[in-house]
Amino acid sequence: MKDYIEERAIELANYIIENTSTVRETAKRFAMSKSSVHKDVTDRLSKINPRLAEKTKAVLDYNKAERHIRGGMATKHKYAELRAKKRQSL
Repeated sequence: MKDYIEERAIELANYIIENTSTVRETAKRFAMSKSSVHKDVTDRLSKINPRLAEKTKAVLDYNKAERHIRGGMATKHKYAELRAKKRQSL
């Protein structure tokens, strides 16, 4: 594997761990695709640094377990804004 890809995978993993960041947030921060971030921190990282891969996986598993709650909160916020706009127009 090329050196810069290994360095990138480690940098992405450290960012995810330090910020408890999601794959989507990490991809946006590093201007990469979500699939590239995911491949780097799951497949490639496990071959480069298994201990770091394990820590990263723990954060990603936590985010996966919590995503239904974040989605529900986003929907709640969306409809609260729509109700507020509707009240203003009356």
